Amino acid sequence: MCTVTFIPTTSGVLITSNRDEKIQRSVALPPMFYQLNGIGLVYPKDPDAAGTWIAMQDAGQFGVLLNGAFQKHEPAYPYNRSRGLVFLDIVASADMDTAFREIDLGNIEPFTIILFRPGSLTVNRWDGLQKLVQPVPADQPHIWSSATLYDEAMVREREEWFRDWKSLYPNPNVSNILDFHLFGGKSNDFNNIRMNRHGQLLTVSITCIEAGENGAAMHYTDLQNGEKHHAAITYKTVPQLHS
Repeated sequence: MCTVTFIPTTSGVLITSNRDEKIQRSVALPPMFYQLNGIGLVYPKDPDAAGTWIAMQDAGQFGVLLNGAFQKHEPAYPYNRSRGLVFLDIVASADMDTAFREIDLGNIEPFTIILFRPGSLTVNRWDGLQKLVQPVPADQPHIWSSATLYDEAMVREREEWFRDWKSLYPNPNVSNILDFHLFGGKSNDFNNIRMNRHGQLLTVSITCIEAGENGAAMHYTDLQNGEKHHAAITYKTVPQLHS
């Protein structure tokens, strides 16, 4: 949940997330279908806290979580709940955007959530004191990097890598974007898209949501045990945009 790309395609969008975690963290469970609050969701599960960092909904909405908001912060434990559980509350809602605006985030560690539904893309940040909702163009590609791991200069450099890669792949498919998340970067293992900091903090998985007109597929690569998993969902309904 530390590097996220968003790419509009001719048939939908690609939303891809690298999860960077400490090696001591338990291996996540692969994506499965869950029913929460009457909403069908597909997501991988963190067995330590039972939350998640990326999810797709049978109502055609999608969300992905990054740690931190605008800049690196000093954790102030204990927090009321994990960010993964807060994220799950938001994505298990009929309207994810409204859920973020209304949820109580008192004593929750800072985070960023990218939310997408057809025609709408928002960057939703909680800095520990206030929420900020930033609409961004849903017809343009984007990359976000966790504020807890990458300083401003490194964020800008990663954006350049993404632009250079996108110029080579103007109409990328799942395989193309997974290659970028595996091999992108010109720096070193410390800051590359797939990162590894002395074997203690590293990219443990890559998840790609391939969203189309009638449904979506989740392509999950577990880098810790070399396994690949796929899950699909058919839209029950696709929400209408607010006027």
